[in-house]
Amino acid sequence: MVVTAAVSATACGSSSSPASVGDDVWAVVNSRQIRQAEVEKAYHRLKPQAAAQPTPDEELAAKFGLVDELITQALLVERATTQKIEVTDAEVETAYSDRKRNMSEEAFQAELKQRGLAADDLKRGLRDELVANRVLDREVIAKIAVTDAEISDFYQRNRAQFNVPETQYRIAQLVITPQPEAQLRNRLGDDAKTPEEAARKAQMLMEKLKSGTAFSQLAADYSEDPQSAPQGGDLGYVSASQLAKLPPPLRDAVLKTEPGTVRTLSQGGAHTLLLVAAREEAGQRDLSAPSVRDGITNTLRERKTELLRAAYITSLRDRADVVNHLARRIADGSMKAAAPTPVLPAAPGK
Repeated sequence: MVVTAAVSATACGSSSSPASVGDDVWAVVNSRQIRQAEVEKAYHRLKPQAAAQPTPDEELAAKFGLVDELITQALLVERATTQKIEVTDAEVETAYSDRKRNMSEEAFQAELKQRGLAADDLKRGLRDELVANRVLDREVIAKIAVTDAEISDFYQRNRAQFNVPETQYRIAQLVITPQPEAQLRNRLGDDAKTPEEAARKAQMLMEKLKSGTAFSQLAADYSEDPQSAPQGGDLGYVSASQLAKLPPPLRDAVLKTEPGTVRTLSQGGAHTLLLVAAREEAGQRDLSAPSVRDGITNTLRERKTELLRAAYITSLRDRADVVNHLARRIADGSMKAAAPTPVLPAAPGK
């Protein structure tokens, strides 16, 4: 959801009691009701495909968090209406197509069915996300500015941070194993289960890289390493002394690979696509270096964005009439964690 990292503010504004609405109403934002069915659909739409079955308490906690996100999203969508901010049907279709990338239509429809969703459910959710993002872009992101003075001040206060004591290599990996993986965290739930499947998968991914697909996207979609896949395969910077402790084949591959290129390492039916993204030589980095200035700018921009976004959303809530009925029911004990819900059936004919 668009607002996951923005805030987790306490609902406020109204004094109506949970008994004044039906049990299926989990929140009210001004006059708009957020019902249990809407939360269930959002839960099944966003739940990772390969995730283990949650406990009842874990599922209730996830839905509680979703209600808070949907409250914020409803406020942003309402704000979009007053500001005449819209997204087109074509933009929704583009976002929908992006969700299907690297999947056949048959496989995508099968996943929707498994999640108990229809295509229209996904498109409605995408439209609200796009609208909410557009509001934040106009009323938060567009107001962020980082000055030269702020960049210089940050550099002077953190000079030691830009002194590289030894050569460093920024590397990323995409791992393919020849057997089923118990913990799979890539976005597509893709898992090679035999040496033959692993070899075909490695070849397919190299072809995608040659055609221009970003390494980080492929790693997030296909890597079978549960630790690095969610980060797009990024392992960060490895110093020369750390590199010397790695297995010789991996160490030599990093040293012999030019930055920006990918090398395939194969052993025992497993394959690792290794990207050496950058090499940083030892020494003090000057503020005039583009990588230093850009890095500081991005850091300061992210800090400002996080603060302004949280303040903006909090101010929207302060001016709204919001009641989180699910929170009240959990707090007073009338809402208990139940057995994990089955996948909801998609609407007939969808």
